[in-house]
Amino acid sequence: MCKSLFWRGLALVLLSCSSCIGEEMPKLNIVLIVADDLGYGDLACYGNERHLTPHIDALSASGVRFTDFHSSGPMCTPTRAAMLTGRYQQRFGAQFDGALSGKNQRDEGLPHAAFTIAEFLSEKDYATACFGKWHLGYEPPWLPPHQGFDEFRGLASGDGDYHTQVDRSGTADWWNGNNIERDKGYTTDLLTDYSVDFIERKTKEARPFFLYLPHLAIHFPWQGPKDPPHREEGTDYIHDKWGVIPQRGNVAPHVKAMVEALDASVGRVVAKLEEAGISNETLVIFTSDNGGYLTYGKDFKNISSNGIFRGQKTEIYEGGHRVPTIVALPGTIMPSVTNELGHSTDLFPTIAAFSEISMEGHDVDGVDLSSLLLRDESLDDRTLFWRMKSIRAVRQGPWKFCGVGKRTELFRLDNDPGEQVDLSAQYPGKLRELISNWEQWDREVNESANAFHQ
Repeated sequence: MCKSLFWRGLALVLLSCSSCIGEEMPKLNIVLIVADDLGYGDLACYGNERHLTPHIDALSASGVRFTDFHSSGPMCTPTRAAMLTGRYQQRFGAQFDGALSGKNQRDEGLPHAAFTIAEFLSEKDYATACFGKWHLGYEPPWLPPHQGFDEFRGLASGDGDYHTQVDRSGTADWWNGNNIERDKGYTTDLLTDYSVDFIERKTKEARPFFLYLPHLAIHFPWQGPKDPPHREEGTDYIHDKWGVIPQRGNVAPHVKAMVEALDASVGRVVAKLEEAGISNETLVIFTSDNGGYLTYGKDFKNISSNGIFRGQKTEIYEGGHRVPTIVALPGTIMPSVTNELGHSTDLFPTIAAFSEISMEGHDVDGVDLSSLLLRDESLDDRTLFWRMKSIRAVRQGPWKFCGVGKRTELFRLDNDPGEQVDLSAQYPGKLRELISNWEQWDREVNESANAFHQ
């Protein structure tokens, strides 16, 4: 044990001070895996007793598992914009409050002036790849090759049939770079195949890499590997987008198969890093873009799990944006569970810190989590904000303000994590303070967005 602690301590010293040695240390590789619609309670390591997730559980046991990490939005597009740029998505315009629509927003996407992690790392000779769901633009020039990614395989839209690669409008949606190029196989498996191949190629080239693996799983259509294909090209599925679900009141069996396919994917990626001998040189981050659906419409029920938390995807309560998040770097990050507050915008500055690249000249809203991850240091207090059209929220310490239209609520999460007791009548001063903070933030991000729409 003493020897193990000694070598881990030495690794921390070398990581934080590469100038201490005669030559530059090898750059860390980065693997960012993002699940889609995975709820806080969907993994065994977060308390799920139905889903078998041994590979993600093992990743959790080898790294830091967050219990209070939040996506920047309760939907797909917003969080992806914030995660890749380190900035609140509202700084790029109100259209990023929600999901970009394939029906009337095909000619827009993440502004090219928005600076992504991929562009940041590319400047330092990292190889970059995005394999999975983009949802920050539907066609060129709004695809990953125009945002710093050397390689892109996957779908541009919000969802696609896992077997036929057809989006809800009935359009083929499987890209290789800027061109449609469909492939045969189950979406989760294909994205894993691409990722494993990328790791193998870049390891042989001895080139540091950034692998962004934004899975479609477990977003609808709810299709496990053995569920039948649903969509065909040329048919509009806007009113039939959920897949073949014989018992709409119990979607759980389909989701279970999808979660376990996702877990197998994580296992294959980690195994390839170990096989290539680079697991100790690769920072692996696993998170979700928002909380899970519990129900959908009148019919679909028993879908996902958000644990003890109230609400679901599209909602501003904890179930909509508190997400499972794990960060691992064997031999450097000591295994632990943290209750510190984390956010999607933190990933950019954290990756920069581990890559030992200066953030000078690049504004972000997130904070660097490396001191927490490496030395278990507490983070400074801060205030977080959410906005999706008429719904809004503020988190400050244990306090949380939620606004839905004209309704305002105040909760204290340390005593009431399920947001069941509205304290606004007892603490009107705190309610006014948080609303004022939100209004000030709202003005600021709206002003920032003007620079991208002049």
